[in-house]
Amino acid sequence: MIEIGVHDLRVWTNDRHKTVDDSSYGGGPGMVMKVEPIWKAVRAVKKSLFCHSGLDPESRSLDSRFRGNDKGRVLAKKKRLKRRVILFSAKGRQFTQADARRLNKYDQLILICGRYEGVDERVAQHIADEELSVGNFVLTGGEIPAMIMVDSVSRLISGVLGKKESLEEESFSIGNRNLEIRKLGNYYLEYPQYTRPENFRGWKVPEVLLSGDHQEIKDWRNKKCKM
Repeated sequence: MIEIGVHDLRVWTNDRHKTVDDSSYGGGPGMVMKVEPIWKAVRAVKKSLFCHSGLDPESRSLDSRFRGNDKGRVLAKKKRLKRRVILFSAKGRQFTQADARRLNKYDQLILICGRYEGVDERVAQHIADEELSVGNFVLTGGEIPAMIMVDSVSRLISGVLGKKESLEEESFSIGNRNLEIRKLGNYYLEYPQYTRPENFRGWKVPEVLLSGDHQEIKDWRNKKCKM
């Protein structure tokens, strides 16, 4: 259903220290991630049929588990994965639920996680298809944004969630047919949820939810959807 690979950029370096960063041209604090190992890593992942961890730095068009297998070669040759290369950066466009739905349509996502002072701008210009951010704040690296995206996108894959309805009536959904949504664009925030006990420390569940009147409950939920 989902295959996730984690790749160490140091595999795609040539010097004895396995250097993946260097000082910034023009001066300034911190180190900048180098373009060369990122380019080599992305190229290797694209050439591999699968995205498993530990790719050989000289990985060719076939995944190692298919080498020497004629059927595998034919499959690898015919298979044209729909891919998207994403760079996480503070200056990227903010990632939204709409992006999760859009990216869910791809066969493979290659996520580049920044570190240190930043990433050589040539990665954004020539390697990544787009730059995304998870918010107006700074993190140590792009690993947490990558995990956020993996979770947000993968839960949209058929079979990941137990009930299809879980996707239909949730925050930031589009085109919900069960609710009259107060729109901000096409988005809404889900109505409040309650469960047992009915009364806890005097904090009571709204009576309408206990009424059993489905239309009244629907109307109440419509009113509580927040923009």
